[in-house]
This record gives sequence, structure tokens and C-alpha cells, in this order.
Amino acid sequence: MLSQLLVMYANRRLGLGESGQQAMVYFAPHPPVRQKQLNDCISDAFYRDLFMSPCLSGWDNGEAKHDYMKLCHQVLSRSQLNAVAKLREAGIIANNLVVLPELSNISLANNGTHVSLGSRKLTEAMRAGHPGFGCAEEKLIGDLTIKIVEHFLPLFVGTYSAAPYRLDFADFHPEKVLGFLPHELDYTHLRMIWRRWRKKADLNFFGYRLTPFGPQWIDRLLSTVFRLRGDWVADFRLIDYLASVMSTERSPAFDGSLGSGERLKRDLADLGIFDSKMSLYVLYRLREFDKMGYTGFEGRYYSLFESLSEDLVPAVGLQALITALAFKYQAQGRMTHAHIPDEPFIESERRQIFFGAAIGIPTFFVRRNTTNECLRTILARTKRTRASRRYPGYLRVHNEDYQRALVETLLEDAADLIEMFGLQEMLADLKARLDDPADRSATGKLVRGILADGKVRSPMQLPAEDFNMQAEHYYRDKLRRRHLAEAFEFLIEDLRALELEAMHFDGRLKQALHDCLPNRGATQLAIELQACAIAGDASEEELRRLINLMLLSIHQDLQASEKMLAMDNRNLPERNQHAGSHAINTAPVC
Repeated sequence: MLSQLLVMYANRRLGLGESGQQAMVYFAPHPPVRQKQLNDCISDAFYRDLFMSPCLSGWDNGEAKHDYMKLCHQVLSRSQLNAVAKLREAGIIANNLVVLPELSNISLANNGTHVSLGSRKLTEAMRAGHPGFGCAEEKLIGDLTIKIVEHFLPLFVGTYSAAPYRLDFADFHPEKVLGFLPHELDYTHLRMIWRRWRKKADLNFFGYRLTPFGPQWIDRLLSTVFRLRGDWVADFRLIDYLASVMSTERSPAFDGSLGSGERLKRDLADLGIFDSKMSLYVLYRLREFDKMGYTGFEGRYYSLFESLSEDLVPAVGLQALITALAFKYQAQGRMTHAHIPDEPFIESERRQIFFGAAIGIPTFFVRRNTTNECLRTILARTKRTRASRRYPGYLRVHNEDYQRALVETLLEDAADLIEMFGLQEMLADLKARLDDPADRSATGKLVRGILADGKVRSPMQLPAEDFNMQAEHYYRDKLRRRHLAEAFEFLIEDLRALELEAMHFDGRLKQALHDCLPNRGATQLAIELQACAIAGDASEEELRRLINLMLLSIHQDLQASEKMLAMDNRNLPERNQHAGSHAINTAPVC
């Protein structure tokens, strides 16, 4: 909300509207369609000059971050080209006729929403220099936690966040539509996903599944004559972005040993997939105390939330619950690194479920004799599991049944944690989302909002470009206003608490409120200005007052957080006070 208000203020203050310009900030899971079209016409170097991701969060040196983003763009652009060779090796590309991806890749513009959760207990142990918990133990426990959590990630895809995207028949070149999956999955699972995706999509003509030939005029002709409509995907961002690199045989990412990530990056750099200077791209990342000032985890699998209060809040609660369950398994001795072997195939086996859910594939296949004990435990609770006729030695599993088995696992194994965290309503809501995805899930709500102004009820009833342009308009207009309205509700609630505290306890806060709004109530002002601010009609002075109130609210929240962390540091040895201060200044510990 602060960003929104600052941009509105800048539009007024700098007179952008008078020259026909308007800066705007909003959530969107994909780059604009016209930006993609422009990317097809220019070189990668020119693209970097025109567009560069402005995600400077956590970096004090903006120039260093800019150089880092240039490196990421160069590496990912060439990495996607290298994926074509893998598709040939996997047998998905059967001949030499391919449509090469552009040298410039725009996936950095859709790296999603990241949510970090920290542990005060573990952070305190690291700060105190506890002899039984240091960097080695942090890495050992953290890596196993990540491996366990990855089994539960299909619960989030499309349920709490999504990125609906429409693909025409002409888009179904495997070298383009499969994105970075060749770097993320084993060839076996890659072939399974591609075969099932082609079956799901509208590519059939009298029982034959067709794929585009390459020349656009031929593909358009085939699409028109045979009425081949392509497909739509629930979360295409996860396919079009390098969400999680796969380990190599000699360098597993999560084997619990110090430096495993660095070794994997060097291996991937030698293969032309990655660069050792980049942060390792994974779905759930360990936040190490020595680097971040706290011990925790970062969830990097979120795309777009339809509602911040109804989707983001329960998603973070579920993330915390699953992470706590992973620690419980380890504390009870039920899960060790040996139960989830550090092999690329085992890693791919669990992640194929996640990527299949993003595409909307209804089934996946798991080896009957898989050595992944965590996956076997979940599959034992999964209904409608049978031996595959197509793939001997494999089990055929329905994705929706697997998701329900995950919920059952949480209800049985994490019953005490659910009660401790007060997440009973969240679990009931999760079950409702899985039972009625069209109305309750993030995908269903976003698609309904995108199509609200039209006369169609399904993305497949619109051409791909029309649907994707309509989605852009929805994100830029209605969804942006909805998010801003929710933010106002949060601000109004905070201001009520601030005024109550100022009235009874805090004289300095009372004076600060008076300086911002002489002879005016903060809550009442926010309520009065809510409608005009959401509509973009607030004056420069009104925006300035709202910004000051937001800064005051944020300042109070920071003070409360610092007091809480200071209480944790109260009994620390003197030699560790510097580390504690560092954590207070930099770490979003909760």
C-alpha cells in the first residue's frame, strides 16, 4: 500500500498526468503480452537496456544488484537454449525441426512472491553459540526440512496462488512451452508430463494429437481448419521460470553437508545451465544465520494471490504448519536423510507432482518400489492408486487424491501443531478449496475475475492473446483496486490500535499523530479517504497525510518487533550482542 500511495503522490507531484503519463504499481504473474512480443524482435543486450527487474529488496548497493540481474538474464537466456538439447536427448524432439527460443528470455520478470519465515528459537541458539547447534547442524536439519516440505507443495499450487495463462495451438512447440522443465526434471518424468499435457490440451484431430510444425502460417491454418484450441494452464509462471534446479549425481543440493549448494552451482555452471555467482534457485530455500542474521526458510513457489487476507494469510499459516511438521518428524526420528535419498531421480519424482499441478495434469506416475519413504507414506493414504498399464513398475496416482492425502497427513500427524497454532479454520478452508476449486481456489477466483466482463465462462472460449490481454487488464485495474481496498482495511485496524495506545499509554505517539493530523482523527481520515484513494482521485495533500500515517504505523510495528527481539537477546553473553543487533536490524524473524 505504501508503494501505491507513493506512486500516486509522484504522479501528482511530478505532473505526469498533465503530459498523458501515469505510473502504476500492481501484482501480475506474467510480463505484459506486448513486452513478450517486443522481446521476440530485439537482442538480449537491448532487452536488458530497456527492461531490468527493479527488485532491489535487501540490497544496499543498487548498482551491484543491477549487475547481478544482468548476469541472471544472460545466464537464463542461454540456459533455455541449452534445454533444447536436453529435449532431444529425452526423445521429446524427434527430429531436427525446432523453433529455437529467443536469445533474450523474459522469465526474470515473473519470479513470483517470496515468503520468509524465521525461527526465534533456532536463531537464539545460533546467536548464543550453542555447542549442539551450529552451522553444520543448521544445514543438516534445514536440508531435510526442505526435502520433506517439497512433498507438500502441491497443496499451494492453484489453491492459494496462481498464474492463469492461455496457450494457442501454435504455442505448443515443446522447446518453447516446456520452459525450464528440462533442467528441473529427469527425462523419464519430463516425457510423462509432456505426453499427459498433450493429452489434456485440445490438440486432437480424429484421435491424433497434433503439434505445430513451425511456420506460423501453417500452424494458424491447422488451428483454424481443425479447430485446435491449445490449452490453458493454472500456473504457467512455474513452468516459464527456472523455479528449482535439479541436483547432479555427484552434487546433491540437500544432502545436509556444508557447501553442497556451492558444489551444485559449479557443476551446473560447467553444464551451461547456471552460474556460480547466482543464488541457487530452489522452491524452498534455507535462510542461514551467517548470511541472513536469522535461521529460517523462504518459500519461492507463490505466484499471484487473488486476495491478501483470504489467500496469502492462510497460505503462510500452512507454510508454517508444514515446516513445523517437518521438524517434528525429525525430532521423533521418523524422518532422516536416508528416508529421502539424495538422488536426482528421487528429487525429480517428488517435484513432478508439483509441476504437474501447475499445468493441471490430473495424474502422475511413481515407481512402485520407490526408495522415498516420505512419498511412500503419503501414497499409502492416497485413494484410486493403481498399477500403470502404460509404464510397467509404476503406480498411477491422481493429483487431487494426492492433495487430499496430504491434508489427511496433516490432520493425523500435525494435530497437536494445528491446535497449538490455532489453524483449525485454515485446514477446513483448505479442504473446501480442494473440494470446490472452481469457486474457492485462487485459480478459480482469478479466472472468474478475468472473464467477468465478457460473455464466456472458460478461458478456452477465447483466443490465447485475447485471454492474456484481458488478464493483464484485470490485474492492472480491478485486482489492483481490490488489493488496495484490503490494505486500507489493515491500515484502519492498525490506526484504531494506535489511537487507543496514544490515548492511554504513549504520549510521544499522541504527539506524532497530532503532528500528522492536527485536530483530526487518524482512523476517521483513513475511512473518509479510502474511496477516493482507491479510485485514484485523492489530492496531493490527502496522499501526503495517508503516507505519513502509514510511516507512523510501520514505525510502531518496527519498534514492537525490536522490543520483542531485544527480550530474546536479554540473556545473551556479551560476545554475542553484536550478532543479536545485526539480526534485529536485518531479519524478518517471526
